[in-house]
Amino acid sequence: MKSINMLTKQELLDLQFIEIRHKLIDLGAFLDRIDRHEGESDFRVSALKDAIQFLGEDRPDRSAAILNALSDHSTELPQSATFQGATGAAQS
Repeated sequence: MKSINMLTKQELLDLQFIEIRHKLIDLGAFLDRIDRHEGESDFRVSALKDAIQFLGEDRPDRSAAILNALSDHSTELPQSATFQGATGAAQS
């Protein structure tokens, strides 16, 4: 089997299109669920929607741009954590 780096565009599409299609539908379904539920959205929904814009752009660094948009760039450490875990986006 060829390395993924050696595939043609057609071969790559044949190999991964259904998986990627599923991920996009899943993302849309998630945002639909967020819209249907009561309460206010927070900074994470805004960050996701901002990051989604990069998918439609014709640029070679889409994944880096999305990762950057969903990263917390603050350099100051909080005095204490309000919960255990990460939010995956910067609070505005």
